[in-house]
Amino acid sequence: MPVIMLTPMKLVDQWRAIQEGLPENWSEVRVTLTTEQLSDLPRAAQVLGAINAGRVGQALTFDVERSGANSAQKAAHLFQRLDDERTWCEIAASDVAVAEAPAASVSAREVRPVAQTWDGALAELPSDWSDLLCELEIFSSALLDRTALLCAPINPTRAGTRTAFTFRCSAGPGYGVSASMARRCFERLDEDGIEGVTSVLRVLSDTDMVATQGPVWVVGGKML
Repeated sequence: MPVIMLTPMKLVDQWRAIQEGLPENWSEVRVTLTTEQLSDLPRAAQVLGAINAGRVGQALTFDVERSGANSAQKAAHLFQRLDDERTWCEIAASDVAVAEAPAASVSAREVRPVAQTWDGALAELPSDWSDLLCELEIFSSALLDRTALLCAPINPTRAGTRTAFTFRCSAGPGYGVSASMARRCFERLDEDGIEGVTSVLRVLSDTDMVATQGPVWVVGGKML
């Protein structure tokens, strides 16, 4: 009789199945992960350290939130990394927490991919724009350092005490990141499960550099 080798079910598929079985208003779920080979557990712990996975015996446990620092999107991204490395694992869910229904007077905050908010901000600009002063606001102060690292190419500058950064963008040779490079940085945030929104604070059109790197904005006595 021939031997049939079964391919382990990928983590992302297991996670998708778990999500489909969760209550519609779930807010947090405890996940337990075991590896097919015990020797793979340290590698799984390393990858899942980004969502605070802790070892309990021969398994890892961690909490996944519907949104936030340990968001479902971030967990799925990390599960995909383990699948790509062929680190075969199994996960199970327990201790599901549900969110209370918001009051009728409170509207839920719409969360869109950061790259999508950038597309929307650019779509509202005149076709001849040349220089922009922009802002990136994120929704978690705990992720400021990670955001600054992933968005290093845009040269982000903290906007006071807010969970936000300002940055320059240029359509030509002037000072500032290109719109396409900025979008790639925002895609990295989306891949890492970091939620936020971008906006254009100031815009100039058809500027002409004369022995300079472009225009300078002075905001609150600070040159940007």
